[in-house]
Amino acid sequence: MRAVVYTESGDSSVLELVEREVPEPGPGEVRVRIVRAGVNPTDWKFRAGGMGELAFPEIVPGQDGSGVVEAVGEGVDLEVGDRVWTMLAQHQRPGGTAQEQVVLPAARVTVLPDAVSYDVGASLGVPAVTAHRALTTSEDGPDRLAPGALDGLTVLVAGGAGAVGNAAIQLARWAGATVVSTVSGPEKGALATAAGAHHVVDYTAGDTVAAIRELVPDGVDLVVEVAPAQNISLDLKVIKPRATIAIYANNGGDEVALSVRETFSTNARFQWVLLYTVGQAALTAAAEDITAALADGAFGVGDDHGLPLHRFPLEQTAQAHAAVEDGAVGKVLIDVSEG
Repeated sequence: MRAVVYTESGDSSVLELVEREVPEPGPGEVRVRIVRAGVNPTDWKFRAGGMGELAFPEIVPGQDGSGVVEAVGEGVDLEVGDRVWTMLAQHQRPGGTAQEQVVLPAARVTVLPDAVSYDVGASLGVPAVTAHRALTTSEDGPDRLAPGALDGLTVLVAGGAGAVGNAAIQLARWAGATVVSTVSGPEKGALATAAGAHHVVDYTAGDTVAAIRELVPDGVDLVVEVAPAQNISLDLKVIKPRATIAIYANNGGDEVALSVRETFSTNARFQWVLLYTVGQAALTAAAEDITAALADGAFGVGDDHGLPLHRFPLEQTAQAHAAVEDGAVGKVLIDVSEG
């Protein structure tokens, strides 16, 4: 089988296409033939050495993917032929989704509804599970998502044109929230609107706090935040008391300055979101709820859903990584095998 590997940290040129033996699953594991793989910022950050020394002598990148179960180990409920999507495929393992066959723990594989494309399946994982976690940790909100779970609540999604922002908009809208999204211009505003945002605010044009407060005079219940260093002051000015600010990235800076007096008055909760340490219960809940949204036809990718797709063949995985690193708007996918 073909696999893309790297044996040292560096830019995308360290990625190499090689031939490897097809692995066999052990107890509690499945082997998946990957049809489509998704590329996320975490993939190139690991490859570039931003997360420390390499954990294995040779690594196949890729946390997210979709494909077909081809073999199952002992004690696994999945069946050969099941269409599936993956999460955290390369977490604490040397083999991710940038290869034709991958062995994974069954807990990291979820059945993909028949009507849902492999493109959608490969776009879930990191973005959608992160969004689910961000939407389910607030004091006055639900710990699971379903139609009506967020009724009466307002969610502010910072950066609604990004992959996590897009997923947060779609899932929040499915669960009944009123969704406001901030963006950096009209083109990205159109993407957030296509994803389902009720209101879009261009933070480069005028007073963003005033614009949000005009839309939501009582304040927002939950913020899904991608750039806390830049936005925390704004967030504190637009939230209700006991709101939650769920932070999943550090775009724009690593340090966050807080006014203790200003923050005290909000009774705000700051929720940090990193999938690698949320625990299996949260991952399982996310997989179940996201799959329910898929079955309801409430989650999609592509231009019509505000997430343009950029496709690369497996042999161009280096170019796919470079596209994500360079800030491609939308979702970068790798075509691994025939669906």
